[in-house]
Amino acid sequence: MGSDAQVIVNGPEGQPGRAGGLAAEARRRVDALEACWSRFLDGSELSGLNRRAGHPVEVSEDLWALVVRAIDGWRVSGGRFDPTVHAALLAAGYDRDLDDVRAGPRPSARPSRPSRGCAGIALVPGTRIVALPRGVALDPGGIGKGLAADLVVADLLAAGAAGACVNLGGDLRVEGEPPGGGSWAVEVEDPWTGEPVAELAVARGAVATTSRTRRVWETGGGLRHHLIDPATGRSAEGGLAAVTVLAGEAWRAEVLAKAAFVAGEAAAARVLAPYADGALLFRNAGGLVPVGAIEGFLR
Repeated sequence: MGSDAQVIVNGPEGQPGRAGGLAAEARRRVDALEACWSRFLDGSELSGLNRRAGHPVEVSEDLWALVVRAIDGWRVSGGRFDPTVHAALLAAGYDRDLDDVRAGPRPSARPSRPSRGCAGIALVPGTRIVALPRGVALDPGGIGKGLAADLVVADLLAAGAAGACVNLGGDLRVEGEPPGGGSWAVEVEDPWTGEPVAELAVARGAVATTSRTRRVWETGGGLRHHLIDPATGRSAEGGLAAVTVLAGEAWRAEVLAKAAFVAGEAAAARVLAPYADGALLFRNAGGLVPVGAIEGFLR
């Protein structure tokens, strides 16, 4: 998923050494999910689904879960989160792994167009059959990291862990009891310096951060970042450098963080209010704006 992964397991009581085995199983599960739904792997199941746009395709349980949540995210965000921005990312020059984009010749940004949206994606009830419209390809983006964190934490608890924390590139899910008891401590970093600027105390749930400062590349038309505004097909310019959201599940927190970023500071609170427990907005010009009940979680 193009990100660092961190897994913390509070092992089953009375079973010394079991936590290490569970952590190893978690790593294998993350690798398997990446192999399933990475757009950068030609052999991934997602890449195969994209190649067969216009045809019904029966997909695995994991890919089905991702597609269903991606469409749900599109709906609840009013289209601000949109997994059909794949074409816009390619047009912006993000057509391969970011390290390769930066290392290779400067990509030329092609003319951008609004994204198609999810209205035309068909899900056959009672099956796991997905049909993408012709010309539509999915790029799950950060929701893949968030959902992976949710699934791996659920797997760890089902296997007997007393508590677990999974952090995939800034999309974090915690459940159960942390080592030492109390609440899980989640650091929030400054998007420019990477230094911690806040700490959240989270008993259970998820924290996701969307930032425009990390995935940046130079094109013939200037700087681009990966957070696409589906309405324009261009990198979003809403006056924010990053958004951190607290919610019940990591996939939903990721959707809301991206939607708030695209909406910009003026509309972010309205977008977040129905679904998020709170958020922190980082302004381009500096400054941190708390939204909702986030101050109740700040240490």
